Amino acid sequence: MLKQSLHFKLLQKLSPQQIQLMKLIQLPTQAFEERLKQEIEENPALDTGKEEITTIEESLSDEYDDAGSEKIEVEDINIDEYLSDDETPSYKTQVNNYAADDEERDIPYAAGITFHQSLKNQLNTFRISEEEKIIAEFLVGSIDDNGYIRRNVLDLVDDLAFTQNIFTTEKKVTEMLTTVVQKLDPIGIGSRDLKECLIIQLKAKKEHKNKTLAIEILQTSFDHFAKKHYKKLMEKFDISEEELKDVIAEIGKLNPKPGSSYAGNNKIAEQIVPDFSIQILNGKLDITLNSRNAPELHVSRTYNNMLRGYQESKEKTKSQKDAVQFIKQKLDAAKWFIDAIKQRQQTLLITMNSIMQYQYDYFLTGDERKLKPMILKDIAEQINMDISTVSRVANSKYVSTPYGTKLIKEFFSESMKNDQGEDISTREIKKILQTIIGEESKKKPLTDDKLVAVLKEKGYPIARRTIAKYREQLNIPVARLRKEI
Repeated sequence: MLKQSLHFKLLQKLSPQQIQLMKLIQLPTQAFEERLKQEIEENPALDTGKEEITTIEESLSDEYDDAGSEKIEVEDINIDEYLSDDETPSYKTQVNNYAADDEERDIPYAAGITFHQSLKNQLNTFRISEEEKIIAEFLVGSIDDNGYIRRNVLDLVDDLAFTQNIFTTEKKVTEMLTTVVQKLDPIGIGSRDLKECLIIQLKAKKEHKNKTLAIEILQTSFDHFAKKHYKKLMEKFDISEEELKDVIAEIGKLNPKPGSSYAGNNKIAEQIVPDFSIQILNGKLDITLNSRNAPELHVSRTYNNMLRGYQESKEKTKSQKDAVQFIKQKLDAAKWFIDAIKQRQQTLLITMNSIMQYQYDYFLTGDERKLKPMILKDIAEQINMDISTVSRVANSKYVSTPYGTKLIKEFFSESMKNDQGEDISTREIKKILQTIIGEESKKKPLTDDKLVAVLKEKGYPIARRTIAKYREQLNIPVARLRKEI
């Protein structure tokens, strides 16, 4: 049996304006400027410069009465029944289509030919049949950004049959791979694994006194070479340490990711624009917000004059009333956007100032060992804001310091206790770990167990698994792979 009933419920919801404010806060300087430019283009009531005009608060506070003493208030205007959808600023519609935490993840690319298209163009230099060309193009399309074909040949044969209607054999696909695709530039492209990639590059190099030996080592003892079992290699091939060094040096000149040499050059290097600047003036820290984050905006004089004209008009037609509704909505949107930018500036400065005060000793000296343990919650509690707001500021903003331009989130780290019971930053421990490994003997690198002992002597009692975790975060391989001869 169906029944209707009323229930009272308290819900916390963000308004469209609050959502857009959060989006503005997380934008770095360059993206913010693009957003600002877009808003100015879409809202003709918004203007830039230092023109002396009546403020928008004064404009919106005026009462516009017609002959019948009818008052048109901003609150009476239904935003959803706006005169033209084409004139609606993007922030009025995007909130209905996107989540609050959506981010722009587009990566700018330089204009020009793509990596895979370059490879396909090279196929035109080969004398092959139409069917062979289709197979070769399919193989090129299966190459990843590093230049490898990771798929099994049998799977490629099946896909050719289903997608290209080409019925062929594993032998034919392998032949096209080795005689055509792997002959493309850069050398090593189309390899199925690292071993094959290095061997192809070695064979293509000019003759070298140990070239044949290097190829033989990779073909027959690749595992020993990869795991740096140098003694076993010297015994198996009956070679001296100097000869092995020469082979290692020759292989070390090869490119393990041939695809990245092309793909990487096709991307635009993003320029970092610091959002804040910290300077040391008279022994004290001084913080400033990048002026590009604080544009001067005001309401267009034309739109204010339109409202005054309506106010002074004795006869008010329906078209005039429709026009004033349009004008008021644009002015309301402009007022909100100006206020949002001011809130953004205030939020950025308050958050960064709190971070600067928390890490005062570091910003004064530049010594990373003086970085205190700091988490988002610490700053959020100090400035009485939500953790998500601090996260938005920290994840995408940079600060210029006397010691270089830094990403703000790098100043955040967990804490650990040293042997004296003091809280220290995990960042400090990583820095010390990096220094110890950098100064070790590469002929006999320190194992994780030995690193535990060294750090314990320095006053940092840390477990072996923690050492392994920090080492991986620093992209430092295990001791065996750091070994040199």
